[in-house]
Amino acid sequence: MSGILGSVFAPGFFGSEPVHVALAVGSVAAIVSGVLGVFTVMRGQSYAGHAFADISITGGSGSFLLGISPIWGFAGTSVLAAGIMDMIGIQRPRGRDLATGIVRGAALGLAALFLYWDTTHTSTTGATVTILFGSMFAITPSTVPVVLALSLAALGIVAVLYRPLLLSSVSSELAFARGIPVRVAGVACLVAIALAVSLSALTIGAILSTALLIGPAATALRLTTRPGQAMAWAVVIGLVTTWLGIVLAYDSFSWPPARHAWPVSFFVVTLIFLCYLAAHLVSPGQRRDPAVGRG
Repeated sequence: MSGILGSVFAPGFFGSEPVHVALAVGSVAAIVSGVLGVFTVMRGQSYAGHAFADISITGGSGSFLLGISPIWGFAGTSVLAAGIMDMIGIQRPRGRDLATGIVRGAALGLAALFLYWDTTHTSTTGATVTILFGSMFAITPSTVPVVLALSLAALGIVAVLYRPLLLSSVSSELAFARGIPVRVAGVACLVAIALAVSLSALTIGAILSTALLIGPAATALRLTTRPGQAMAWAVVIGLVTTWLGIVLAYDSFSWPPARHAWPVSFFVVTLIFLCYLAAHLVSPGQRRDPAVGRG
């Protein structure tokens, strides 16, 4: 057994504190992203999720300027953007896309300025790479309680508003007719998605965080039309790809020719993409919209 484990895990893997923190934070991000990702896909808000990923760059780069943990910037700017997008116009798809594009463009402009200041006015090295592509092994243990608090907030929103969110995903008119506050539920869902994006941005980087939010959920919805089962599949896919990504990144320290670790984000995103392709092979036919099927 020790020989098998030694061939899979590089020496020191189980005793490394950075690995322990990476597994803990990565697992939490995968669970939250799997659950919220299904709602993101069902509600047609994948573009909003991508916008939150871009917007979180502003918060992450601003956090480096202030000398605080990037998670505060990722979460703060994403949640603020969710509120602004609602105020501009989120009730109709066209207004929602316009609001998303306007807020995303403004945030990227600030991100460019902050990233420039990070490289010219601070002594922090590698800030740009860390913000954009993540550095899971560099997450400090003090960040774990914050990650747990944000994850509980996001999952709490889903737990409280699960049925209203599901019904409004099927038909906002039907939900409104049944007395459900559709706009309130929509804003709450946006906030939860923003928190999920901030967690995945901390693990695999802001620019790649959409992969963890959308990839497992899209793969799961190729396998089943039941939202509950899709969430379970998305969580499993997210966990497995994250864990394998961490193992491969750690093992890459010993890969020839040079002893330089490959980024965790590369492995995670690649594995998610392969899972999505495999789901197409397993279920080549076009499935119905899960919301329509449940309706």
